[in-house]
Amino acid sequence: MTPTQGVLLSEAQGVVEAVATVAFAVSGLIAAARKRMDPVGVCFVAGVSAFGGGTLRDVLLDRRPFFWVEHPEWIWILLGLCITAMAWVRARHFEPTERAMQWPDALGLGLFTAVGTQVALEASLPAVVAVLMGMITAVFGGVLRDIVCNEIPSAFNDHRPYAVCSFVGGWVLVLARVEAAPDWLALIATTAVVTLARALALWTGWSLPAWRPAGPPR
Repeated sequence: MTPTQGVLLSEAQGVVEAVATVAFAVSGLIAAARKRMDPVGVCFVAGVSAFGGGTLRDVLLDRRPFFWVEHPEWIWILLGLCITAMAWVRARHFEPTERAMQWPDALGLGLFTAVGTQVALEASLPAVVAVLMGMITAVFGGVLRDIVCNEIPSAFNDHRPYAVCSFVGGWVLVLARVEAAPDWLALIATTAVVTLARALALWTGWSLPAWRPAGPPR
C-alpha cells in the first residue's frame, strides 16, 4: 500500500467510524428515552452505545489511543446530540419505540462491522479473527446499551439475525480484500450487506430458531 493509499484508507475509516458512532448514539438516545432517564443517563447510554464496541476492539488489539480519544470532537458531537434531543425532541416528533431504535442500530451495525474488520486486517490478523473483531466492534455497543437499560441484550434474545449479519458481512470485506477491490468499495459493500440483511430481517420478521433443550424448564 502506498502512502497515499494509506491516507485515503485512514480517511475512509474515519468517516465510516464517525457515521457509525452517530448511528449508535441515536439508538442509545431512543433507548434512554424509552426508560425516561435523566440527562446523565441519556448521555451515558448514548456514549456506551456509540463507543463501547470500538473501545473493546481497541483493547483487544492493544490499539492506542482509543478511537474516541483520537477524535475527541466526537465526544462533543455526542453531547451536543444528547442536549439537542432532550431540549427539542418531544413525543409529538417521534415515538421512542423499540422499532424506532432498530433502524439506526442496523446502520451502525453495518458501519462498525466494516471498519472493525478493516482495522483488524490492517493489523495483519488472520481472516477469521478479523471478522470476529468486526462483529465485536459492531455488536458490543448495543449489548452494553441494553444491559445498562436493564434489558436482556436484543442481540441474544430477539431471534432475528444480528450478530449473524455482522459475521457474514465481515467475510464480504475479507473477500473484497482477496479480490484486490478498492478499500472504499470494500467498506461500502460490507456496510450495505450487513445493514440490508438486518433491515430485511426486521422487515420480514425472519428469525433464528430458539434452542429448546429437552425436559421441563428449571
